[in-house]
Amino acid sequence: MIRNYLKSAWRNLAKNKVFSFINVFGLAVGLTCCMLIASYLHSELSYDTYPVNYKQLYRVGLNALGNGGTSDFPMPDVAVGPGMKRTFPQILAYTRLTGGKPTFFSYKDREFKEQKTVYADANFLQLFSIPLLQGDDKTALTEPHNIVLNSALAKKYFGDEKAVGKTLKAGNELLKVTGVIDKVPDNSHFHYDAFISMSTIEPQLQQTWSNVGFYTYVLLDKNADPKKLEKQFPQLVAKYVVPEVQRDMGVSLAEAQKSVNTFTFYLKPITDIHLHTSTKFDMEPNGDISYVYIFGALAVFILLLACINFTNLSTASSARRSKEVGIRKVLGSLKEWLVTQFLVESVMLTLFSMLLALGFVFLLLPWFNNVAGKHITMGFFFNLKALTIGAGVILLVGVSAGLYPAFFISSFKILNVLKGTTGTEPAKKNFLQSSLVVFQFTVSTALIIATFIVYQQLNFMQNKKLGYDKNQLLVLNDTYTLGNNEYAFKDELTHDSRIVNATVSTNIPGNGNIGGTQIYAQEHATDEARNEIHCNIYQVDGNYLPTFGIKLAKGRNISPDFPADSSAVLINEAAQRELGWGKIDPIGKNIVRSGRKTYTVAGVVKDFNYTSAKEKVAPLMLLPVHRHGAIILKVKTADIGGLLANIKRQWADYKAEGPFSYYFVDEQFASLYSAEQRTGKIFTSFAVVAVIIAGLGLFGLAAFMIKQRVKEIGIRKVLGASSATITAMLSADFLKLVLIAVIISFPLTWFAMYKWLQDFAYRIDIQWWVFIAAGVLALLIAFITISFQSVKAAIANPVKSLRSE
Repeated sequence: MIRNYLKSAWRNLAKNKVFSFINVFGLAVGLTCCMLIASYLHSELSYDTYPVNYKQLYRVGLNALGNGGTSDFPMPDVAVGPGMKRTFPQILAYTRLTGGKPTFFSYKDREFKEQKTVYADANFLQLFSIPLLQGDDKTALTEPHNIVLNSALAKKYFGDEKAVGKTLKAGNELLKVTGVIDKVPDNSHFHYDAFISMSTIEPQLQQTWSNVGFYTYVLLDKNADPKKLEKQFPQLVAKYVVPEVQRDMGVSLAEAQKSVNTFTFYLKPITDIHLHTSTKFDMEPNGDISYVYIFGALAVFILLLACINFTNLSTASSARRSKEVGIRKVLGSLKEWLVTQFLVESVMLTLFSMLLALGFVFLLLPWFNNVAGKHITMGFFFNLKALTIGAGVILLVGVSAGLYPAFFISSFKILNVLKGTTGTEPAKKNFLQSSLVVFQFTVSTALIIATFIVYQQLNFMQNKKLGYDKNQLLVLNDTYTLGNNEYAFKDELTHDSRIVNATVSTNIPGNGNIGGTQIYAQEHATDEARNEIHCNIYQVDGNYLPTFGIKLAKGRNISPDFPADSSAVLINEAAQRELGWGKIDPIGKNIVRSGRKTYTVAGVVKDFNYTSAKEKVAPLMLLPVHRHGAIILKVKTADIGGLLANIKRQWADYKAEGPFSYYFVDEQFASLYSAEQRTGKIFTSFAVVAVIIAGLGLFGLAAFMIKQRVKEIGIRKVLGASSATITAMLSADFLKLVLIAVIISFPLTWFAMYKWLQDFAYRIDIQWWVFIAAGVLALLIAFITISFQSVKAAIANPVKSLRSE
C-alpha cells in the first residue's frame, strides 16, 4: 500500500511539473531561512556553555548608584575576588582577567602589534576548560613572566618550531612561552590571543576594593544559592569599601557609610553575559536577547508563510485533481485512503524542499557568516540532533501544510466532479484561505515597516550631530614609542599645509579608552544634598578642542603648557548638571576626586557623544596632561594617500620602536554600530524573503479563486464587459484582503518598534509616512502578483470557458 502511495505521488508530482516546482521552491526558500536563523539562534544561545562547570561559574559585577541612575561595571577591583573567596566558603575558586590592551611582541626579526593580550590568574584556563595543545594548564600561568599563546600566534612567531620554552620580548620585558592553546571557543564572551600570568603585575598592585578594572569570576559550590550569597555582599562593602571611600574622598565616616547603599556587588551567570548584559565596559560587544526573540519569531513567521503558500498552491491545483478524485471514489477508494494519498504527496514535496533547502544553505552559508559575524559550518546541519529535528520538521510541515488540501480535495462529491465541477460554490468566499492571505500580508507589511524604521534609526545614529567633527580626523597609533620625541614629531607634522591641526591623546571618541573616578563639588562638602558622581576622564592637551571642533559653552580652554593649568579642568554640561551646578556658574569652582585631588573648573564644553549614540552623554572631565600615546590630525586634502606616505617617511626618520599604523575616526565611529548594521542586513534579507513567499501564496489563491469564476468571467465578457473591467473586478477582491492586512499591521508594528527604540538613548520619532509608504508598497506587490492571473483570465476566449454549458 505504501509503495502504491509513493508511486502515485511521484506520478502526480511529475505530471504537474510547474506547480510542483513552485511548491517545492517556495517551501525550500522558507526552510532555508529557518535553517539559517536556527543556526544563528543556536550560536547565540550556546555562548559560554563550553566550560565543564559553566553552571557554577559567575562573573562578579558592581552597580554604582549615581548620575541620576546606576552605572554597571563588570570588572570590580583587584582585591574583590580573593576577598570573596576568603569570606564565603560557598566560593570554591576565583579567577581574574585584566589589561586587554594592544602589546608589541618581538622574536628575533619578527615584531607585531597584538591587539588581544590580557593578564590572567594561574587557574583561568582550567576554570574555563580551555585545553592546551602544548604545556600544562595547571602550571602554565603560575610563575611571573609566563605567557600562553594561541596556535595562530605561535605559528606567526615560531613557525613550525615548538613554541613552549621560547622567549618573546614585550617592550623591555621577557616573557617565557609556557603553553599553546588552539583558540578561545567562538561562543565565548571574550576572545584573547595571549594570556600573561597575573603574578607578573600583581606585586605592583594595591589590594583595593573601591575601584574597577579586573574581570572577576567565581566558581560556586553546586548547592550554593547565588541570590542568598549576594545578600551577604553588603558586609564586604562595609568592611573594605567604606574605609577606602573615607580615606580617598576625605569625608566623614557617616558620609562614607552611604557607600553601603550605593556600592553593590552582584553575581552574573556566565551564560547570561552575552545576551543579558548591556554595559559599555564589557570586553567585547555583546548580543541582545531581544534580537533572539525577534529572529526566533521571524523564523516561525517565515515557516508559517511558507506553509500557507504551500497550502494555497495545493488547493489552487485541486481543480485539476477533481476528476481523479471522482474516478477513485467510483472505483471504491475510501476518503481516508485519498487523504493518506495527498498527505504522502505533501510529505514528499516537503522532503524535496528540504533537500533543495540544504543546497541553498550550502551556497548561502559563506554570505550569512560574513553578515552575521559567525563561523557556522555545514556540519551543524548534519549532526544527529539536527538530522532528527530535520526529519521531524519534514513530517510536521508536510502533514500540517497538506492537511487542509487533503481533506478539501478528498471531500469532492462524485456527481459534481464527474459533471466537471468541484462541488464548491464560487460566490462564497473561502474564509480560511482569505484569512491566510490576510495573515501573510499582515506579517509582510509589518516587516516592511520594521525594515524602514531600523534603517532610519541606524542612519540617525551615524549622522547625528555628535558635538564634534569626526570627518578627516586621522589617528596615528602608538606614538608613545617615540618617547620624548612624541611632541617634536607632532610639531613637525603641522608644517604640512594639508594638516589643519594636531593633538596628542589616547582618549578618542568612540574608541572605548576612557578613565573614570568619583568626584564631588567642594562647595557642597558640608551639604547633605551634595552630589557625589562617577565621572569619566579624558587626558588632553591644549589643541584637543580645536582639533575635534568641540565647542566651549563657557569659560576658557586649558593647556598643560601653562603651569597654572596643572590643577585646572574642563567639564562637560552633563557633569555640570550632575554636580548640582545646573543653575549656577561653575567657572572657578572646585572639584574633588578620589584621592583628595582638587581641580578648579576653567571651562565647560558642550556635550558631545564620546561613546555610542545608543548611550546618554555621561559626565566627563578633560584633564591637561602631556604624552598620551596617539597623535590625532585634522587633515584637509583629497590626496590622503600622498599625505600618509609622507607621514610614514617622517615616522621612519624618528626610528620609532613600533610599526607605523593609523585609522580614521569616522571609520572607528561607524564600527560602534556594526552589530546593529549586521542585524539590519539579516533582518532585511529575511523580510524580503517573507514578502516573496507571501506573494507566492497570493499567486496560489488568485489561481484558485479565478479558476472557480472562469464561467462567470466568460458570461460577463459575452454580455459586454471589457478586459479592464474584469481585471479590476478580480483584483479588487484580493486587494481588499491586503488592505485589511495593512490596516491590522499598523498598530501592531508601531507598538513593537516603539518598544525596540526605547533601547536607544537617542532615537528617531516614528513617522506616519513610513506606514503609508509600507502599505502602498504591500498593495503594489499584491497588485503585481494578482495582475498576472487577472489579466490572463480577462483576455481569455469566453467560448472555451462556456463550451461545456
